[in-house]
Amino acid sequence: MPIAPFGPFEPYGGGSEPDSLSGFLLVATPGLTDATFFRRVVLVLDHGAHGALGVVIDRPGVVPVAEVLPHWDVVATAPSVVHRGGPVAQNALIGLVRLTGDGGSAAGSTAWLPGWHLLVAGDRPVGTVDLTVEAEPHADRIVAARLFAGYAGWGAGQLETEIGEDSWYVLPAEADDPISTDPEGLWRRVLRRQGGAIALVSGFPIDPAHN
Repeated sequence: MPIAPFGPFEPYGGGSEPDSLSGFLLVATPGLTDATFFRRVVLVLDHGAHGALGVVIDRPGVVPVAEVLPHWDVVATAPSVVHRGGPVAQNALIGLVRLTGDGGSAAGSTAWLPGWHLLVAGDRPVGTVDLTVEAEPHADRIVAARLFAGYAGWGAGQLETEIGEDSWYVLPAEADDPISTDPEGLWRRVLRRQGGAIALVSGFPIDPAHN
């Protein structure tokens, strides 16, 4: 069972558990050693009694977006490769975009972009999008875009169990996170900005035996 390296484990950063984890980050604790999720950050796309679905947002792949969906390469953010979103349905593509303005204000609004679904609010919010839509006609509304192959999925109650086993921190997402230009540094940055004991976790050695 994973353990918290500094003091009592507080999966929600000392706050209360949200009613839904959609739009939150799952940040792997140092004790989560599964190769798929070791020191990874997952953005939760959907969560409820049925289970949860999310994408790993800090694992760039090697296939250029231009080779997979050329009409989205025009707005793809560097590194403009298809990221590895998770172990499930790796032939499926999921798109995240960051928009100018309020993105239509509400989750599910298509006022600014067809298929838009708000996940992370802000003055330049992030949400999922319908990748069958041509991106270029909407390029003036899109600040950044990223494509993911595959996703991470949990059955009913499974994610809650993993959180209870000290595998994940559940932390608020910022709009810069899902489409960061430095995705591989995200794990440390998200932990560090929390302050307190969680910030100390960002410096936890990969192999404590070599500390």
